[in-house]
Amino acid sequence: MFKVHAIPPDRLPDLLRVMPKAELHIHIEGSLEPELIFALAQRNGVNLPYADVQALRSAYAFSNLQSFLDLYYAGASVLLHEQDFYDMAWAYFLKAKADHVVRAELFFDPQTHTSRGVPMASVIEGLSRACRDAQTQLNISADLILCFLRHLSEEDALATLEAALPWRAHFIGVGLDSSEVGHPPEKFNRVFAQARELDLHVVAHAGEEGPPAYIWSALNNLRVERIDHGVQAIHDAALMAHLAKTQIPLTVCPLSNLKLCVFKDLTEHNLGQMLDAGLCITLNSDDPAYFGGYLNDNYVQTFAALHLNAQQAYKLAANSIEASFADEAKKHQWMHELKLTFQGFAEQD
Repeated sequence: MFKVHAIPPDRLPDLLRVMPKAELHIHIEGSLEPELIFALAQRNGVNLPYADVQALRSAYAFSNLQSFLDLYYAGASVLLHEQDFYDMAWAYFLKAKADHVVRAELFFDPQTHTSRGVPMASVIEGLSRACRDAQTQLNISADLILCFLRHLSEEDALATLEAALPWRAHFIGVGLDSSEVGHPPEKFNRVFAQARELDLHVVAHAGEEGPPAYIWSALNNLRVERIDHGVQAIHDAALMAHLAKTQIPLTVCPLSNLKLCVFKDLTEHNLGQMLDAGLCITLNSDDPAYFGGYLNDNYVQTFAALHLNAQQAYKLAANSIEASFADEAKKHQWMHELKLTFQGFAEQD
């Protein structure tokens, strides 16, 4: 384990902001800011049920996951053409660059768009082009993960995967998102089995609002490589022990959990507890346009609320890099950069 020298508390936020890190739980549609929503609506002739940007932003008061999803799908209605998807992703990448993100694995929800008549090609090609430009222009390594909406049927998910196969080279994995409660992971056994046969990476949302049993199911039935969220694992000692032993990564999203009332206050979040228990925890932004913070916002606010230290900062950043689906050479490079960043801060004291 890399030994981190003590960093004065007043300098820790600066370290959090500049250290290289990966983001493994970002819904690209959830990065669609109100200003861009209105700009795309005007460009595409879409009428919105909000008078202006401020009226839309003031609607971002959620009582649970479903109340957020209702607004999320309404915002996505402005996405119609390939350029719209490119512009949305590019806006995120500019923020990611400012946050010193070196690797981003973007979730996208094709069913949200194809159900409105938007061609699969427009969705994937727009996002994929932005990923390529992020690499060449911003030096951000980026890939796409196709997510299935769990409130829809498995037959719909299977059809979506089939429809996306002509663009198989443009995405590296599949995931499972949307309304969790009442839609356990095993509902999607067949489509995940097919994805694994295609050598796609597999991840799934589990244990955000759903019980620990959903996390077990994602692991045992879907055979996922990462758990997205997973904060309810704390209520199952056997599951906590299993996650610590196997080092299955959890992509935790603190500000999202706060905004969706999973925790009443950020000081009550269990990220620190799970990290101390030896779990492979990563920190992410989820749907930053709706939840009030991109990746650095999540780091700075969470560290302040939970009184985390520089050693834990290093661990979270290192976890994010190692848990990514990037190739080993890039991981090695980023880990070297991470250590240099921490050494540089230590030498300044």
